[in-house]
Amino acid sequence: MKITKILNNNAVVVMDKNEEKIAIGGGVGFNKGKNDIVNNAKIEKLFVLKENEKLQRLFARIPEEHILIAEEIIAYAEEMLNTKLDEHIRLALTDHISFAIEREKKGIHLRNKLLQEVKVLYKKEFEIGLWALDHVEEKLQIRMPIDEAAFIALHIHAMKIQGGDLHEIVRLTSILKDMVQTINDDLDITVEEDDIAYERLITHLRFAIMRLNSNELHTMDEEMFKMMKKKFTLSFNCAKKVADKLDTEHGITLPEEELGYITLHIERLRSLQS
Repeated sequence: MKITKILNNNAVVVMDKNEEKIAIGGGVGFNKGKNDIVNNAKIEKLFVLKENEKLQRLFARIPEEHILIAEEIIAYAEEMLNTKLDEHIRLALTDHISFAIEREKKGIHLRNKLLQEVKVLYKKEFEIGLWALDHVEEKLQIRMPIDEAAFIALHIHAMKIQGGDLHEIVRLTSILKDMVQTINDDLDITVEEDDIAYERLITHLRFAIMRLNSNELHTMDEEMFKMMKKKFTLSFNCAKKVADKLDTEHGITLPEEELGYITLHIERLRSLQS
C-alpha cells in the first residue's frame, strides 16, 4: 500500500486495491512521505468511511495520542458490548474525546445534567465511559470528571447498531429527567438516585415512551385500575400530572392503562419517604 497523504505520525491515507483508506498505528507515518510504502506491521487500524474527508481533517488537527486513545475506547466498547459500533463513532467520539481533554487542560468542566439518568438507563455504556476516564488518566495523567463518562456513554449508545440517533436519545433522557422532577415537585419529595425504586421508575418511564413509538401498550385490568385510582389517589394524581406535562410540552400522550403502572411506581417512592 502506498501513502497518498500524511495526517500525522500515527495516521496516514493510503491507497489499497484502488480504494482510499485511513491507516492508524504507532509511528505509521513517521519519516514517511507521499508515495512511500506503508509498513504493514505498524498498522493497527485500516478503514474506509463515508466521512473520510471529515476524518482526515479531524486527524490532521488533533494530537496523535487523542486519536489512539479514542481508538482504544472504541475497541474496548465493541468488546464489552459484543457488537460492532456504527462507523460514525470514529468521527464523533474522537472529536468529543479530544475536545474534552483540551477543556480539562484549561480547567473547563461541563456538567452533564443527565448524569444520573444515563447511569440508570445505559449501565453498560456508562461503565465503558468510566473505563475511558481511567484510560485517559493512565495515558495522559489527566483526570476528567465523571460527567464525561455519561457524555461518552451517550455517544456509544447512539452508535450501537440499534442505538438510534444521539439527539433523540438525549431528548428522551431529558424528558425522563423532567418527568422525575415533576414527581419530586408534586409530592415534595427527593428521589434518591441510587435507590432501586428510582431505577425501576425511570426504566419503566423510558419503556413506556418507547412502547408508544412501537405501538406496544401495557394493558391493565379495569377493576384493578379503578381500585388503584381510589386507593392511591395522591400517586395517581401525580402520575396524571406527569402525563399531562408530557402531552403539553412534548406531544406524547400516555394511555390511561400506562398511568396505572406509573402510579404503582410513584406509590412505592412515596412509601419509602414515610
